[in-house]
Amino acid sequence: MSIEQFMRNYREAWENQDDAHFAALFTAEGEYHNTPFAVQRGHGELVEYWQRVKLQQDIHVTYEIIAPEYGIARWHVEYQVASEELFRVWARSTGTNLVERTPGGPLPRIALDGVLQAEFEGELCRVCRIWWHSIPQDTTTPKD
Repeated sequence: MSIEQFMRNYREAWENQDDAHFAALFTAEGEYHNTPFAVQRGHGELVEYWQRVKLQQDIHVTYEIIAPEYGIARWHVEYQVASEELFRVWARSTGTNLVERTPGGPLPRIALDGVLQAEFEGELCRVCRIWWHSIPQDTTTPKD
């Protein structure tokens, strides 16, 4: 598999919230390092991890291949947080609560920018590492 094929399928799995499609990109014991300190191994853990994508709405993923010979791509995703549960997951992952909001108030739209490095074994990914940063989007309308 090439990084271009992987990224095209990664985008499809994310935008379609398809955990089975995501897991099928990996070898049976494939690894997805969603942070430098967390790894999901094997299809069961990959499917379980990808459940959080089902708490997102209006997902748009773009990517750019930056070093095909090394399996490196830059990616960007924007989505609407669709549940309090996902908001709590996101707030914990940032290390701080960057969004001032009252419980039950409007949920933010989030943008993630990241870099991905993938290693392949035949037509499947053996190891994928991502590094990313998230920021809430300003959804207020500017006043004239």
